[in-house]
Amino acid sequence: MIAYLALALAAFSWALGFPLGKVALAELSPAHLILLRFAVASVAALPFALRSARARRLFRSPAVLIAGALYGLAFLIQFEGLAHSTVTLAALLVGAMPALVAVSARLMGEPVSRMSWAGVGGATLGAALIAGKPGGAGSPLGIALMLLALLIFLGWLHAARRAPEGNDQMAVPAVKLIVATLVLLPVTLALHGPPTLALSAATWTSVAAAGLLSTFLATALWQLGSTRVGSTVAGVFINMEPLVGALIGITVFGDHAALALVVGGVLIVIGSVVTVLGERSPAAPTLPIE
Repeated sequence: MIAYLALALAAFSWALGFPLGKVALAELSPAHLILLRFAVASVAALPFALRSARARRLFRSPAVLIAGALYGLAFLIQFEGLAHSTVTLAALLVGAMPALVAVSARLMGEPVSRMSWAGVGGATLGAALIAGKPGGAGSPLGIALMLLALLIFLGWLHAARRAPEGNDQMAVPAVKLIVATLVLLPVTLALHGPPTLALSAATWTSVAAAGLLSTFLATALWQLGSTRVGSTVAGVFINMEPLVGALIGITVFGDHAALALVVGGVLIVIGSVVTVLGERSPAAPTLPIE
């Protein structure tokens, strides 16, 4: 239950990043927003990454280095897509993630029950419906960028599960965040130059909240939960992110709740529940290896 709670809170914290990011994008480019967001998270993570020799050795772990690099780049591309879409569309497209996780887990030899496959299918159908008929909520470029980001997030999820385990639960996510920031820094400076720091109070508040809640806290909670459950179950908890993000987008930002978005969102939620129930059932049959 602790793992499930950690995953749920991580997804909820990630979902807050979409509305917070939309506020900050009024004054910042997507790349500068992500760089500042990760810089804030890295400041919070630094004490955990340096407080022991074991933690510092993680900077030499290939799995941690790869996970950190993929994590930062995925957020960078995702928020480039957010700049071309609404909060609701960006959040709901994340519903495709559990399907990607389930398929990749199966390819890597993890058992996935038929019930879970049915749930993944429902969630995927919902995400496809949203992407195919965004109802003016986003451009093809925005949708393509966010789907590309999901593929990179998929690589991050599997790399993160291979990180060294130890008694210090905070060391791994802390080091990954710092690595992500170090990767983002030269990329952002080369493409967009240094970010402006003359920002309004609302923008700085959004950046700080996104850094502390949607990046530092979310990453730590996900590391805690994802290493204790199967890949499919961990992945399906990401579907809390589109649900929360869509609700905020519609109620706070006034996004239009088109029929495709509503139906797709319902399919995503139902598919998530079915997937989790299928993975928690000890008698659930698994698909044979072809």
